[in-house]
Amino acid sequence: MDQETEARDSQSILTAFEQAIGAQARPVYLLRLYVTGTTPRSIRAIANLRKICDEHLPERYDLEVVDLYQQPHLAEGDQVVAAPTLIKLFPSPLKRIIGDMSNTAQVLVGLDLQHAAEGRRGE
Repeated sequence: MDQETEARDSQSILTAFEQAIGAQARPVYLLRLYVTGTTPRSIRAIANLRKICDEHLPERYDLEVVDLYQQPHLAEGDQVVAAPTLIKLFPSPLKRIIGDMSNTAQVLVGLDLQHAAEGRRGE
């Protein structure tokens, strides 16, 4: 499958996802985490993000983990320049968070689950 086809497929999946959850009061979060193989930093980012999502978005998130070594072409479409990088695809607005997701307050602010002032107080 070429890059253009994958981009169209990703967009159609996102559109269908948005339509399917449009009527729900509490949105389901569509997240994509870019990592580089099974490095300690990648493993830590996955574990930290799953813990945050399980605690703050129980049964309300869909996490796609993309290994840049296996699918480097996906990084270009999402303009990923560093890893780990988390992209919040839905709900809008699109947001990017770079790092191992160990700063819970920063991740919550990036996911629009906490305001920046609240995050600073908790650090």
